[in-house]
Amino acid sequence: MTITAIIEQGENGWLVGQLKEFPAVIDQGKTVEELKQNLMQGLEFYLEVQREQTTQEYEGRTYTQELLVA
Repeated sequence: MTITAIIEQGENGWLVGQLKEFPAVIDQGKTVEELKQNLMQGLEFYLEVQREQTTQEYEGRTYTQELLVA
């Protein structure tokens, strides 16, 4: 899986980025490397929240899970 960061020059020297495949993930950094690290941390948090919400939706139901590795 490839994830694309859209990067723009923000105010006061900050770079602002958004993940193309996960547009809810937006962050900033002083360098491209810092921005990329912040975006990946943001993605981890976003996926964790989505995982928790989905788990709550299935609470009390019978289901199976299969792991997918990208």
